[in-house]
Amino acid sequence: MKKHIPNALTCANLLSGCIGVVFAFKGNLDAAAYMVLLSGIFDFFDGFAARFLGVKSAIGKELDSLADMVSFGFLPGVVMFQMLSQSDFASPYLPYTGFLITMFSALRLAKFNIDERQTEDFIGLNTPMNTLFIVSLPFIQRDYPGLANSTLLLLAITVVMCFLLTSEIRIFSLKFGSMEWAQNKIKFIFLILSALLIAFLKFAAIPFVLVLYISMSVLHFRRIPKI
Repeated sequence: MKKHIPNALTCANLLSGCIGVVFAFKGNLDAAAYMVLLSGIFDFFDGFAARFLGVKSAIGKELDSLADMVSFGFLPGVVMFQMLSQSDFASPYLPYTGFLITMFSALRLAKFNIDERQTEDFIGLNTPMNTLFIVSLPFIQRDYPGLANSTLLLLAITVVMCFLLTSEIRIFSLKFGSMEWAQNKIKFIFLILSALLIAFLKFAAIPFVLVLYISMSVLHFRRIPKI
């Protein structure tokens, strides 16, 4: 029975992503963002459960990637599509460039599955962090409508995130092998700083969290030989 628990959590991630896609296509980007958060929780605990129960499997790895493709690949593409549809440059075709996020997320996930360098850390930005950033944009748009409504800015964000997803930047993983401070100091510091930012700024903190994540990763791995 226990061998099915991680896969059940992965399927819950997939279901949350599917519901989020429906919300996003209906224009309810707030609800879509909350479904992304739920998917992220399930995505974290499926791997944790597999390690804790000692039931890691090849099918679990493949199922995880398929679920992530929906929750952290297709869903952010739909959100960007909707934002470009509502941006300050009306065009029937331009919004489809938002699905570049989906395409490069697929490349990112495929690369992760075959890249033996990514057993403990990431090479390139992981899809959940990319998705959190994308779904934070509608919330930021309310406070800064002139900024977040800019077609050029949204296109620039799309290009930058596609680059980060498939870049060679080494990023530390937030999955814990143990809870010891010495082995996970960088992760604990990042999570504490991120929690403080989110407590004060809520979804508007996500862009700062993203910059913090990449900056801390670059500084951390400068002291470690490349794998």
